[in-house]
Amino acid sequence: MHAFVYRLVERLTHEGPALSRNRHFHTFASPEGKQALRIARRLRSIARDIAAAPKPPGLARDRGRVRLEIPIASGVRTALLDDAEWQLLHRMPAVRAALPNDLPN
Repeated sequence: MHAFVYRLVERLTHEGPALSRNRHFHTFASPEGKQALRIARRLRSIARDIAAAPKPPGLARDRGRVRLEIPIASGVRTALLDDAEWQLLHRMPAVRAALPNDLPN
């Protein structure tokens, strides 16, 4: 993930004042801005599912990516995250308590 995209996703998923899409429309009109919005939306969705899960998600490594298996009402949601996405997800307060600090090997 490009450093600019990483910082933007971090800002979009961080607790605190929201980054206004109207004020920063040039940023979000770029390909990197659009990518950051997609990633942030996906990470927030995963965080909601983890917070609502009846038990902690399964965590494993799969081809260099982090594989999360989150139990949900209709079954299991599987999410593959690269290391940067994992770091951003793990920094979210709602998720931090439910996930272990260390990645599996």
